[in-house]
Amino acid sequence: MLQACLNGSRTAEEHPALPLTPERLAEDAADVAALGVTSVHLHPRDVIGAPTLVGPEVATTIATVRAAVPGIEISVSTNVPGNRARLIASWAPLAAGRPDIASVHVSEPGWRELARALHQVNVGVELVVDIPDLIGDLPPGAARITVTATARNAEELLRQVEPLGLPILLHGRDEDAWPVFVHAARLEHGVRMGLEDTLTMPDGRRARNNTELVAMARRNQKAKAPS
Repeated sequence: MLQACLNGSRTAEEHPALPLTPERLAEDAADVAALGVTSVHLHPRDVIGAPTLVGPEVATTIATVRAAVPGIEISVSTNVPGNRARLIASWAPLAAGRPDIASVHVSEPGWRELARALHQVNVGVELVVDIPDLIGDLPPGAARITVTATARNAEELLRQVEPLGLPILLHGRDEDAWPVFVHAARLEHGVRMGLEDTLTMPDGRRARNNTELVAMARRNQKAKAPS
């Protein structure tokens, strides 16, 4: 699996090519899908550019992206302020504007309530793990574990989650993004790349956009695949 993480919680000031509007997210999603991406992860924004879980704003973003990349999994973040479970409950009637899967950080208080809320609106649960010994029993609807690791703790985290039997996506952030990507590709775990995780290429040069990052990730993924 290769997922593109298109924007995250970054701001427009951090990178001029960061996609924030539904239209820009759809453009980037189409570009990376052409490279072989099977999933896009994004943080929907409201009209002033702040991350949001409000139903109509989420629906506009998801429907716009889905129209550009039909058949590609669309994942969203739930890492925003407010009563997240109540906001997620408003997704039930969204139809084409509802994401396929949403990430829940198991290090945050109330994560099981969020997982239940997602399951109740037929959205898959992507459990995000960044420190050991947190999950316990898997909640209903759990579809994948995303491990956010550093080059130093990746193996420790993998030992914790591999026995749970779910597909694993392993990734790093910033200076750990490329080393962890290479490690995950070698292990044949799911991988992701995009401006959410890093603004730079493996040689330290500033990436032009999501497409350049994902194109390099795809080449690395193929190079690490068993022959």
